[in-house]
Amino acid sequence: MNVTPLVDVMLVLLVMFIVTASAVTTAVHVNLPKTDSVAPPDAKQPIVLSVDKNGNYFIDKDKVSLDELKQRLVQIHQKTPNKAAQLQADKSVPYGAVGKAMAALQSSGIQKIAVLSNP
Repeated sequence: MNVTPLVDVMLVLLVMFIVTASAVTTAVHVNLPKTDSVAPPDAKQPIVLSVDKNGNYFIDKDKVSLDELKQRLVQIHQKTPNKAAQLQADKSVPYGAVGKAMAALQSSGIQKIAVLSNP
């Protein structure tokens, strides 16, 4: 039995699958922040980092500047290295302000970061 035609057909199908899969993942349509599912709360209270519509940063309910935000996140991470963080931002906030908050979380060493949205 000659399997060469079967292998040729399978390789063509594999290439088509790879091309279509990459095309589907590169077409990103984003309309945030509403979701249907809600993650269950952890037993430990995570750090809640908020960015309001004016671009102000808050750790839990304390208003902080960007420099102070970085320092406090490093201090929190040094005290409790496994503590998780939740980032929530108003949907009218420019992406740059959210990006700065995410960079501050990452540079502080916090590994578990969740981005919150409204259910």
